[in-house]
Amino acid sequence: MSMVISAMFVLDWKRGDRVKVVINTDRDVKDIEIMISCSQLTPDIERIVSMLRMLDLQLTGMKGEETFLIDTSKILYIDTVDKKTFLYTKDSVYETNLHLYELEDQLTRVGFFRANKSCIINFKHMNSLRADVERKIRVTMSNGEQLIISRQYADYVKERLGVR
Repeated sequence: MSMVISAMFVLDWKRGDRVKVVINTDRDVKDIEIMISCSQLTPDIERIVSMLRMLDLQLTGMKGEETFLIDTSKILYIDTVDKKTFLYTKDSVYETNLHLYELEDQLTRVGFFRANKSCIINFKHMNSLRADVERKIRVTMSNGEQLIISRQYADYVKERLGVR
């Protein structure tokens, strides 16, 4: 006989909406199932789905009207421009509904770091570093693109790479 433990709580969501979260624990359940019930698919729901995809080391990115699943290992860097967040791969640029701070929280554990106020870089795609003016660091990425690490984050990068 299986024992079922249930928990339920309500979150106050944006614009006064409420989200009911129900967790059922049952020893006989083999796979975790997450079900979202809503009246319509909204950008907030898409953001929740994107955050869940991150757990599988994939992000959802949009290009035009099409949504793509992107392995985080293929992402060179993530940048915010005009309050929109973009994922940059070797060949493409995708827009995501997630905010930079949400991505930073999830991707730090897989080799990403904050480079400046609007950019997160994947360590695995850095080819070279060069000292720049005012203690900043100029990074050349695997696609040849150059990015700046602000002095606020430069010491962390040097320490992580064992460089002084």
